[in-house]
Amino acid sequence: MHGDGDGWVFDAAGNRYWGRHGAAGLLLTAETTDGRVVLLQHRAFWSHQGGTWALPGGARDSHESAADTAVREASEEAGIRDEHLTVCDEIVTHSTEVGWTYTTVIARAQEPVATQANGESVELRWVPENLVDDLRLHPAFAAAWPGLRERLAELG
Repeated sequence: MHGDGDGWVFDAAGNRYWGRHGAAGLLLTAETTDGRVVLLQHRAFWSHQGGTWALPGGARDSHESAADTAVREASEEAGIRDEHLTVCDEIVTHSTEVGWTYTTVIARAQEPVATQANGESVELRWVPENLVDDLRLHPAFAAAWPGLRERLAELG
């Protein structure tokens, strides 16, 4: 799907960021008998920072909240329907001097729900929280993960 948010934003150093109005991703968690798991996306190799693991997410359209964007993107990229999750929190996990932001939306599912990848994913996987660091993470997600993990602990 293409919305009015699709497109690159460039900062003064020439770094590019996807989403004319910023971007958002969904950190979806579920509890299992072995502990908390999080849904991660192995990004398609053709995508920006392809081959890394991150959250389902993408460009924010001008009329969307960060939560709306994250839930829409999780539906498009992972087949997750909004009735399977409850949004708990939003955290801006990256921002630039040109005003571009990435917001991580934290949500819970009752259980690890089935997923269906689209062309933006090599794989979708429910990963035990304590094993996330073992994967080759998208650099921005890797930088945000310690703070996100602390927030997950606070939320319980």
